[in-house]
Amino acid sequence: MRTLIDTGELASGPARAKDQRAGEPVRILVHDYAGHPFQFDLSRALARRGHIVLHAYFAGDQGPKGQIDRLPDDPATLTIKGVSLDQAYDKGDLFGRHRNDIRYGTLVSQTITDFSPDVVISGNTPLDAQGHIQAASSRSGAAFVNWIQDFYSAAISELLSSRWFGLGRMVAARYGRLERQQLQASDHIVVISDDFRPLIQRTGIDLAKVTTIPNWGPLDNIPQRPKSNPWSQSHELADRFVFAYSGTLGLKHNPALLTALADHFADRPEVVVVVAASGLGLDELKNMVAKRPRANLKLLPLIDFAEYPDYLGAADVLIGVLEKDAGRFSVPSKVLAYLCAGRPILLSAPLQNQAAQLVMSINAGPVTAPDDEAAFLAAASELYASNAHRHDCGQAGRAYAEAHFDIERVADQFESIFLNLATPSHAGRLRSRGS
Repeated sequence: MRTLIDTGELASGPARAKDQRAGEPVRILVHDYAGHPFQFDLSRALARRGHIVLHAYFAGDQGPKGQIDRLPDDPATLTIKGVSLDQAYDKGDLFGRHRNDIRYGTLVSQTITDFSPDVVISGNTPLDAQGHIQAASSRSGAAFVNWIQDFYSAAISELLSSRWFGLGRMVAARYGRLERQQLQASDHIVVISDDFRPLIQRTGIDLAKVTTIPNWGPLDNIPQRPKSNPWSQSHELADRFVFAYSGTLGLKHNPALLTALADHFADRPEVVVVVAASGLGLDELKNMVAKRPRANLKLLPLIDFAEYPDYLGAADVLIGVLEKDAGRFSVPSKVLAYLCAGRPILLSAPLQNQAAQLVMSINAGPVTAPDDEAAFLAAASELYASNAHRHDCGQAGRAYAEAHFDIERVADQFESIFLNLATPSHAGRLRSRGS
C-alpha cells in the first residue's frame, strides 16, 4: 500500500503503520468547510503523530484560507484536498446555494468512500452538505464527530423566519429538525464553549459524548513581526499608522464603519485604513470609494497565508467587525489570529458575543457595539493617541495566545477522542452498522 502525499490525492486502503504515540495510527478525515488556519494546524499536528490524515475543505469558499499547500516538513501521512464545484457558489442565491450544498456534500462523500477513514470530523459545514457527509461516514464504517462552531439552524431561522408569508418559518423549522437529527446521530460532538452544552442536552443527547475544545489561533504560524517588514515596505506602509482589516466582509458586517474610520482620520496624512478582504462588503466598499475616493483607504484582495504574519505585523491596530445579529458563540478566526500577532484589536461586535467577551476580559483592545459609530471612532482615536495603550493591548493578546494556543495540547484532546472512537470494538460496530 502506498501513501499519496500530493495535494488532492488520497492515502487510501486499510494498511497501517506504527504510530509513535499510541500503537496503530488512526485514519482521520478532517473536514473544515471554510478552510480556516487553525484546523490545518490540527491536521498537521495529528499527522506528525503518525496518524494518516486527509484534510478536506471547500476550495470554492471565498473566505480566507490557512496553509493549503504542502510544506517541506509536512509528514508523508498528511494529504490536503480542496473540494471544488463545477460552478460558482453564490451565498446570496438561497435556492442555488441549497442545490450546491447538496452537490458539495456528495463530492465530500465520495472522498470519504475513497479514503476509508476510521474517523471523520466535520465542522463549519452547511446542514444540507453535512447530512451527506454524515451518511457517507456511516456507510464507510467511520465514526462521525460533529464539530459545532455555532448552530446553523439559529442563523437560518434569523434569516428566513419572516420571509415568504410564513413559508420561511417552515423552512427554518425543517433545518432545526435536521440539525437536531444530525447531532443525535453523531458518535461524538465537539463544541467550542461550555455554553453549548445545555442547548445540546435539550435535544436529549447524553453529554458524555460532548467535549468542549475552544478554538485557537495558529500561534506557530503567526509569529510577531516588526512593523517594517517586506510586505509593509513593498506597500509603502512601514512609515504610516495602519488600521488593518482582514478576512471576509459581508454587508451585515457594516462596511460603512471602515469608510467612517478613513473619514475620521482624513486630516492625518500619516494614517491609512487597509482592508484585505473578500465578500459583498468589499464590493460595497469599492462602490463607496468609486463614488467618493478616499486617499487614505486602501482596498486589497485577501492576503496569502505565507504573507499574513507580515500583513498583521504592518498594522498598528487590527480591526474586527461582527454584525449585530452575530451568534453569541461566534469567535471569528481572524480575532484568534489577531491575538497571535501581538497587535491591539479594535472590535465592533455585540457585547455578549464570545469574541467580544474574550477581547474585553484580557484587555486586548476596546470593543464597541455594532451600531455605535461614535464609540468606534472614539476608541480608534484613543488607540492612535497612545503608544503605551497599543503596546499593552497587543502584548496582552499575545500573552493569552501563548498561554492557550498550544497545538500539541489541543491535539491531545482531539487524539483522545479519535483513539477512543477507533478502538477495534467500536470500529467493528460502526462497520457493521454501515454495511
